[in-house]
Amino acid sequence: MDERKRIDPRSGFNRASRIFHSLKPPLPLPPPNATFSATTYALSLRRNSLFPDSTTALIDATTGHRLSHYEVINRIETLANNFTSILKLSKGDTALILSPNLIQVPILCFALLSLGVVVSPANPISTRSDLTRLFHLSKPAIVFTVTSVVEKTQDFHVRTVLLDSPEFDSLTKTRIQIHPPSPLVSPVTQSDVAAILYSSGTTGMMKGVVMTHRNLTALAAGYDAVRVNRKYPAVFFFTMPFFHVYGFTLSFRAMVLSETVVIMERFSLRGMLSAVERFGVTHLAVVPPLMVALTKDSVTNGYDLKTLEGVTCGSSPLGKETAEAFKAKFPNVMILQGYGLTESTAGVARTSPEDANRAGTTGRLVSGVEAKIVNPNTGEAMFPCEQGELWIKSPSIMKGYVGDPEATSATLVDGWLRTGDLCYFDNEGFLYVVDRLKELIKYKGYQVAPAELEQYLLSHPEINDAAVIPYPDEEAGQVPMAFVVRQPQSSLSEIEIIDFVAKQVAPYKKIRRVAFVDSIPKNALGKILRKDLNKLALSRL
Repeated sequence: MDERKRIDPRSGFNRASRIFHSLKPPLPLPPPNATFSATTYALSLRRNSLFPDSTTALIDATTGHRLSHYEVINRIETLANNFTSILKLSKGDTALILSPNLIQVPILCFALLSLGVVVSPANPISTRSDLTRLFHLSKPAIVFTVTSVVEKTQDFHVRTVLLDSPEFDSLTKTRIQIHPPSPLVSPVTQSDVAAILYSSGTTGMMKGVVMTHRNLTALAAGYDAVRVNRKYPAVFFFTMPFFHVYGFTLSFRAMVLSETVVIMERFSLRGMLSAVERFGVTHLAVVPPLMVALTKDSVTNGYDLKTLEGVTCGSSPLGKETAEAFKAKFPNVMILQGYGLTESTAGVARTSPEDANRAGTTGRLVSGVEAKIVNPNTGEAMFPCEQGELWIKSPSIMKGYVGDPEATSATLVDGWLRTGDLCYFDNEGFLYVVDRLKELIKYKGYQVAPAELEQYLLSHPEINDAAVIPYPDEEAGQVPMAFVVRQPQSSLSEIEIIDFVAKQVAPYKKIRRVAFVDSIPKNALGKILRKDLNKLALSRL
């Protein structure tokens, strides 16, 4: 039988192979041996845009400074020329980037990628031990950073360029020719390494995720495939850092679709709301904790947010209660969700405008993606509506972890990426993320998802933030323990919190312990640092 006829047209599920397939047309990717960079490909897709090069590409929210797409492309090309002629950078070199969100960063990344220089953006507030590991993994030939961070890099004795210096600004504007001219630039191929991004480190040792130009080309093609006709370009406000896969990949989207991106060096909620009003922002790219903050009482009072059309939410699951609270407050703003990992070059499933109001799901598989749900105990592939570990396969899956063949072989199995996430697909092919397998609480043999309990806690009007972890218990093995940040002036008690959640869940899911804290430890993208909470909980034993 024709393989396509075995696929359920509603869900994309093949009962014979037990594989879920994307219902979208396949991506028109270039040949795997094509000799051009991800930058060249992304720029070529701009030809499909209806907007002129004079369209604004980047806005600095702090200064109001703007660059058009024409200016950005010109600076990318000028910078790439000067990197080869002056800095002598060449294909295969690695550039470590330690910077807050500046308009220079996407220009820098596209210029480096065009030459085949490996881009490696990382958190500028990394600790000394984190920096040591970053340098060990990436082995950079050059570091791009800013004045406020440069002191931390000096002990590593690597050539350094300051992005906030007049010298770097000159490199982006003035093309300098050196005599004799530089040797011919080696062609970049699809299989060449393009970037090393870093996993969050919330559940273990930081890993360097190796992406190829093929991965980023597939990413760009995926954005082109969902291009919609608009009268005016979308204006995105980026809340996430460029060093995270969420921000890094959305910069490709903006280039491919000729969108406008508003960038803020030091994020603040009020600064973001002001930027929406000042620059006519149409879309926010956010994470769930920010969605929670936007739903709270009077936080948006005094701001004109009428231009806002949608929010794109990623990085971790968005709770149903939070989504409903947001829709009640902003009925005309569409919520779009997605699912992806650093290892999958971001999104492999997304909601579309047609199913934006479908609660709890992160959407259907995007073009070119296959998936299966695997029973973590037996290794058997599961059917729709059955929970298990999500495995995915697509042209965007990473090459591996740099310098870590053991972790690579444990994560990549016969071309499949093991995500470590407990998920299921429904009968219409929508993906639902339950929780991280490693974070499930084992209560008397039952599995309890912390994310579900956190969603209930965050729905309480007197709770500002919350996190749930396993707490050791002699009789049950583990019990759910909640760390709670109360609203100012709240006198909410432990028993009131336990009772509030108990009324909404099965008995085995009840919260058994509560600790009140001033804040929940999180990484730059708002992901809960559960290992820090585990240490805090154990210190109370």
